[in-house]
Amino acid sequence: MSVPQLSAEQRGEQILAVFDTAFGDLLAADPAAFRVKFRKMAASAFAFYRGTACLFYRDMDQDTAGSGGGKDSGRVGGKMHSGPFLDDRTSRVWIHGDLHAENFGTYMDATGRLIFNVNDFDEAYVGPFTWDLKRFAASVALIGYAKALSDEQITELVRVYAGAYRERIHAVATGAKSDEVPPFTLDTAQGPLMDALRDARSLTRFGLLDSMTEIRDFERRFAPDGGSIELDAATRYKVLAAFDGYLETLPESSLARPDSYRVKDVVGRRGIGIGSAGLPSYNILLEGATDALENDVVIYIKQAQTPAVSRHVTDPAIRDYFQHEGHRTVISQRALQAHADPWLGWTELDGAGQLVAEVSPYAVDLDWGDIDDPEEIAAVVGDLGRATATMHAAADDLSGQSLVPFSTERAIDAAIAADEDGFAPLLVDFAHEYGARARADHQIFVDLFRNGRIPGL
Repeated sequence: MSVPQLSAEQRGEQILAVFDTAFGDLLAADPAAFRVKFRKMAASAFAFYRGTACLFYRDMDQDTAGSGGGKDSGRVGGKMHSGPFLDDRTSRVWIHGDLHAENFGTYMDATGRLIFNVNDFDEAYVGPFTWDLKRFAASVALIGYAKALSDEQITELVRVYAGAYRERIHAVATGAKSDEVPPFTLDTAQGPLMDALRDARSLTRFGLLDSMTEIRDFERRFAPDGGSIELDAATRYKVLAAFDGYLETLPESSLARPDSYRVKDVVGRRGIGIGSAGLPSYNILLEGATDALENDVVIYIKQAQTPAVSRHVTDPAIRDYFQHEGHRTVISQRALQAHADPWLGWTELDGAGQLVAEVSPYAVDLDWGDIDDPEEIAAVVGDLGRATATMHAAADDLSGQSLVPFSTERAIDAAIAADEDGFAPLLVDFAHEYGARARADHQIFVDLFRNGRIPGL
């Protein structure tokens, strides 16, 4: 990876241009939400990195263009793809798109098991598998730097991640039985992963409902406080019409009890998180599995966004595969996540694609705050490498989607086998170089923000 020698002023202009492309319309519609988003990003280099997948892929694109392989080298398009470990297949697999060390946590799968794995598939798309690995590796460098680890210790962490990924991909590719590569569950997880699963198990649906709703006139409704927005009649009608469209996207197995989908209440919300600033969203309260009030279900309808990686993928066959961004998010998640949320679906509202899923009572993100011992960090990073490989392996010819009609794990396994010795060093070098770049970019961003140089704010 080559780092262009730019002044802070020149790099600042690049950052502003990328922000305008990625956030311009949403920022103009809701500047207040982006002030909150940018203040969160200003808190640390890692928070900045989390919120700038758009900048990461712009840099990946530019670095590839200058690497000697031509503008399309290493990119997904109609031509042969070059670059380490990339060929026509490994450049065209389902990828997470925003794989960093904090995008892992717990969920309850469709079979009722609590799983620890990758989460948040808003940026998922089809592209080179190494892009996921590089984005994760750079995040490890940023976390390691923030915890005052040496460059040698960071190098070892990235090597652990690469080795664990390689081991798991090879195991799946060579036909290992499912019980030899089990998911991270209450039976198999250890350390901080087990802590997250136990925390998730201690949560309850009633607790979630109690935080968001109240019982009025013997029926559960959304509470008027807590950030909900009451809808006018016209908007409520549009949301309910979108909900009817969503039901048509669910698998038949999710429609076993029609009363489960009886709407009790609907409210609006406004996203202000690092990844959802300015995106309109809605919560719908549903009857749930029985008539009892304690198992009602809350789902959200959220406007899906254009994934950053898609701006650097040139193949129209990939773009045209998806009806809209909501459809793209759901299809990608179903491909990447075994036994995905049974409430996961898509719809349209005001001409924009929407993602629909449950507000899960069992979602706990991996907390890096108390993971400080280098040996414990290494153990966690190794587990996340195995989780990454499991995710990539799930999304292949058996996922039910024709866009990737081959065995992902066998293609990746063969590509790495062709240069075993070069795999870990590729990620190590990238982690150090892009980690340093992200730290410098964070300072540039903070100066732009606090000096009022971000247009629209």
